[in-house]
Amino acid sequence: MKHLIVYAHPYNKSFNHAIKETAANTLRAAGEEVAIRDLYELKFDPVLSGEDIAGFKNGKTASDILTEQQYISWADVITFIYPIWWTGLPAIMKGYIDRVFSYGFAYKYEAGVQHGLLKGKKAVIINTQGKSHHEYQALGMDKALRLTSDRGIFEYCGFEVIHHAFLESVPVSTLEKREHWLNEIEELMKSIAINA
Repeated sequence: MKHLIVYAHPYNKSFNHAIKETAANTLRAAGEEVAIRDLYELKFDPVLSGEDIAGFKNGKTASDILTEQQYISWADVITFIYPIWWTGLPAIMKGYIDRVFSYGFAYKYEAGVQHGLLKGKKAVIINTQGKSHHEYQALGMDKALRLTSDRGIFEYCGFEVIHHAFLESVPVSTLEKREHWLNEIEELMKSIAINA
């Protein structure tokens, strides 16, 4: 099976980096094909431009967008790994979605009805957050995050979201807790390699 990891964190000693490495190494050990798109390392341009939009309308996709679309087309399962910043996606991940999940590639409208064009692909989302689950639940933020990402982005484009993990209070988490989470990520990836 073909796995794409789309990763967004600028610091290579972050816990997000450890998650990415664990996910990739586990999938490779299971004999899966893995490609990683590290958006900061790629210096991916997150700004959707007027030129991009004109290109979409004229059937001319910018080369950097086309490259990312080819990776998505190739993959069976796509794992998105990123922190929750300001109750949302990092700007570079949001810009990736703005530019890469374009009309005619990720979705379209027919007779006013929206259709996701990435049906048959599975998505896994792994987020770290600074606040606790309790704090997010008290604000309704847990439901809002699932609504805006799972429903508003990924399912909208046709993905089947098979897992969405929120790892809480990461900046103050213990080494033992982080090791526990990485073990959970390893088991999750093994399960996906077997069952997806």
